[in-house]
Amino acid sequence: MEEEEEEGNEEQVAVAVSSSLPMVLPGSSIKDGTGLQMIRSESPETLYTMTTQQTQPPGAVVIDTRSSDLEDYSENEEDDMDEVLVTHSPEPPEPVEPDDTMQIDENSQPGRLHPEQDLPHIFKSIQAAVTALTKEELCKFKMWFYQWEPGITLQQVMEGDILDFVDRILEVLGLYRSLLHTISTLESINKKPEAEDLRNQCRRALTRFHLKQYLFRKHQVIREGVVRAGRQNLLDTVYVEPEISTCGYGGVDPSHEFRPQPLTPLQVPSADTFVSVNNLFRLQKEDGQPVRTVLTTGLPGIGLGVSVAKFCMDWAEMRANKDLQFVIKLSFRTFWYLRTKNPLHSEKVSIMEVIEYYHPQCKGVKYLEEEDCKFLIIMDGFDCYQAPLDWENAPVINDNYTQAHPDVLIVNIIRGTVLRGARIWILGRRAAVSQIPSQFIDLVTEIQGFNDAMKDEFLTKRFCDAELAAKIVAHYKRVPTLRIITRQPFVCWMVATVFERCYRYRDYGVHPPRLTPFYVTISIVQINRRLQFYYNMPDNALKWSNEDRNLLTKLGKMAFKMLERNTSVFFEEDVKEYGLNVTEVTVFSGMCTELPSASSDGRRVYCFIHFTFQEFIAALYVFTMFRSESKNVLASGGLHMPKIFTPKDQTKSVAGLVQCALERTLSSPLGHYDMFLRFLCGMLSPDCHDNQLGGCLYRHNAPKVGGLDEARRLLEHAIQAAQENNRDRVENLKECLREMSQEDE
Repeated sequence: MEEEEEEGNEEQVAVAVSSSLPMVLPGSSIKDGTGLQMIRSESPETLYTMTTQQTQPPGAVVIDTRSSDLEDYSENEEDDMDEVLVTHSPEPPEPVEPDDTMQIDENSQPGRLHPEQDLPHIFKSIQAAVTALTKEELCKFKMWFYQWEPGITLQQVMEGDILDFVDRILEVLGLYRSLLHTISTLESINKKPEAEDLRNQCRRALTRFHLKQYLFRKHQVIREGVVRAGRQNLLDTVYVEPEISTCGYGGVDPSHEFRPQPLTPLQVPSADTFVSVNNLFRLQKEDGQPVRTVLTTGLPGIGLGVSVAKFCMDWAEMRANKDLQFVIKLSFRTFWYLRTKNPLHSEKVSIMEVIEYYHPQCKGVKYLEEEDCKFLIIMDGFDCYQAPLDWENAPVINDNYTQAHPDVLIVNIIRGTVLRGARIWILGRRAAVSQIPSQFIDLVTEIQGFNDAMKDEFLTKRFCDAELAAKIVAHYKRVPTLRIITRQPFVCWMVATVFERCYRYRDYGVHPPRLTPFYVTISIVQINRRLQFYYNMPDNALKWSNEDRNLLTKLGKMAFKMLERNTSVFFEEDVKEYGLNVTEVTVFSGMCTELPSASSDGRRVYCFIHFTFQEFIAALYVFTMFRSESKNVLASGGLHMPKIFTPKDQTKSVAGLVQCALERTLSSPLGHYDMFLRFLCGMLSPDCHDNQLGGCLYRHNAPKVGGLDEARRLLEHAIQAAQENNRDRVENLKECLREMSQEDE
């Protein structure tokens, strides 16, 4: 109170002082040279700060700096602070009522900050550091602070007392920026011991801030396909959260354009099992205890990495899981790098050395061993760690500083003997993570992908042009199979990217899109990702070797034989029969996955990520054998060609290949070979086999497939015949002709 009081009004002064008690600083006293009284002024900034603090979400603590009780703040008084504070000023607006979803208990969002990371502790720490300065040092401090901080004005710095100053910088700059700038300013005025003391007092908050900054920089921009300058998308702008279920059945969609019932009885989780990505660690085990280790699986391209990015971004921006003091990302790729490249020049490392190597801001942090430290370790990309783990015989480690081989470290982290207080989030493809013993996992979740509404939302949010977004949404729905496979966010992104480019051309959109080019592109991208993720090949050197081509060919042969046997599942012995590696097929290829339910004899069961991918890969094998080796694997005995064609080399011509496929299709139940025939006809289009697959599966400048006119006439003849005898085949035969002939993409 800087206003002068008239003499003789002692009672009025007593009343005024009692309503605005001075601040008593813990462990510090006011320097005689400052001449400042620790009494909060009734400035407009003060009222504004108090009002904004009232309207914060529940769990946020409001500080009334006019009260002497600030120094007595403790965790026991948090419940009292949850009550709505009311000021007596008529100027501030009414406090905002919190939403019902904004709870503050342990099982809801957003949670409470740790006391050492929250406003009261930082406020008092900054206040104590500034109060310890002399009058001259304080003036110099304020001038330096103003000079190097453009976000605050000279008036805000110089007016009022110390509490005004601290309050204003926290209000304008925020907690962490105010703290960092106070430390740097103290160092600038040669008060390094005081700066170090402040840094030590707020080390837990500073560590959290640096981790938040790291995660924000890493995940703010989402990487989709080839990175192009000026074409980056912010994660928060385009993100649509997929359905995540606590009851996983493998994630394979049983829907099919022709087959009403899938060959393998595939189950789909019900809506009541879905959970938000930010609530994974709010769930409880059967005994009521909070989950410690959560395992999340999903098909390739279903959004595992993007879900991790969204979780990290929401934590970094304090939108969710505020009670997690630290979120530390240690992917299995980093452990694999330590194992193979050995950057620490030691075969054995401790988990703290690993954390400090990848997160230097955590160096010297002892909080991870304290009981009150609630933090999360994210370990994604389990399939990137290609070494076998010995879950039974690995030695037990009980200390965060004990050095061990990376294999042993991983086992002990998941066991819970290392980083005992941590929550662990493991992500990976099911065929890889299925090796983890179930007793080490508290909760298994599975990303199911997009429902129909999410697909439309995803495609709409990506474009500023509402008319273009509406066209794309309507266009992809014209092909039923495309509508099914866009359940995977990766395919949905591909639809958005391809159609955005296509609609730049005049008159595009008259005809429905072709299906085969999408499947060709998906296959190419998955093989390229295999080379990047598992073989560390750079983006600009993604050249397919003979092994990569043989992988697709052998995989296609297996798919074709499965199609002939009318089955959609395979086993480990089937993979070995075709000279393939189980891990290459079920994990690295991106085309297959493991089903959680074992067969009756206990064997592990695998399948393609969708039945149409099996049909496509089978058609790719048949076409490759025809083009590369002039071999028609569909020919079986007599071939009955229409009289309009010459009998010479019938089986080795394009028309002969199509005729063999037609005979198989028309003589089988609906749905057995129909999509296979459509994909095979689509590959005969030069756009697919020459433009898309040229340089990948086939060499550049290879001769194009000839005789397409004869094959088109054969399809037209088949359509006319089907209109009389097989009306249920007419529409698909027309689609086959369109896949072969249409040239608008």
